Amino acid sequence: MAVMVKVSETKIVFQNLFICTAVFYTIYYLSHVICFIGVRVISRCHPLLHCMTSFENFDEFGPFDFKTNPSWSDKKYLVNLISLESTYIICGHLFVLIVEEWVWDYACTITVIHVIITTMVMMEFPFAIHWWITIGIGMVTMVFEGQILAYLFFRDNYIYPVLDDF
Repeated sequence: MAVMVKVSETKIVFQNLFICTAVFYTIYYLSHVICFIGVRVISRCHPLLHCMTSFENFDEFGPFDFKTNPSWSDKKYLVNLISLESTYIICGHLFVLIVEEWVWDYACTITVIHVIITTMVMMEFPFAIHWWITIGIGMVTMVFEGQILAYLFFRDNYIYPVLDDF
């Protein structure tokens, strides 16, 4: 029994995946830069936050860093955490515009791609439990908000899966 797949459908899926990956990493780096600048400005202006662990140089590998020890007083950790979670929240909104009601599928796929790219960039598999918790919370947030928005935007022509064949 041969599986018949239209080339155009496969092409659209890969095209959407490429667009979603580009959007994800663009938002991630923008968020990382904004958080880096924001934390530096706030820590210099506020006397109570001046005692936090300092960092002066921008880390271009920040979006892939899972080795930073989790500490609320570490600026690098806060920048990584805030930029990751804000990326998942923003992309949950944007993916609805790109893939309509398939946000959950693309969110999971982008997360797997991010884990693979992180492993390749850092040259080791991430075993840090705080990193996995952060990724998991971000992905679940993206899925829930994206699916709710997709349902609200495309309620009239929402695609419900046919489960009769299972």
